[in-house]
Amino acid sequence: MPPTALPTGYAPRPIRPLDTWLLDGWTLKVYGITHGPAPIAPALLEAARSLAARTLPQPAVAADRYGLGFVGIHQGNGADFVFVDWWGNDNEIHHVNYCAGSGDVARLEEVRGAVICVWDLRVLEFERRAWIETMLANPAGPDRDAYLAHRLSEDV
Repeated sequence: MPPTALPTGYAPRPIRPLDTWLLDGWTLKVYGITHGPAPIAPALLEAARSLAARTLPQPAVAADRYGLGFVGIHQGNGADFVFVDWWGNDNEIHHVNYCAGSGDVARLEEVRGAVICVWDLRVLEFERRAWIETMLANPAGPDRDAYLAHRLSEDV
């Protein structure tokens, strides 16, 4: 079977830290990813915060959770995505992904299965490395502040 031609038009997208959210005992790094020059729409930002609050397990700190994670808000080309991630069981990332048509934040619904685009995957890759360097393999021991200070800011 011949290979399928991939569509052209890939362009790097900015991934930028937006904020740190404190939600019900959780401390979350918040990233924005945009297609085009427009900043993250305020309605999408607020919807992402609401989804994170509903998604994260309680209590934030437990025998298997550390109260640390991150949120990605991806204002894409034709669709918007929000992903909520938290660390548990020493080395596991828990990932929940939501999607809706562009600008239709009221319809953000959970996506079942592993759906992660190349831009969102860069955030997960960065956060994996930050977790290892600052929490798992840090010679001085786990350092929450160092983990929270590690922020991705690049065009991917």
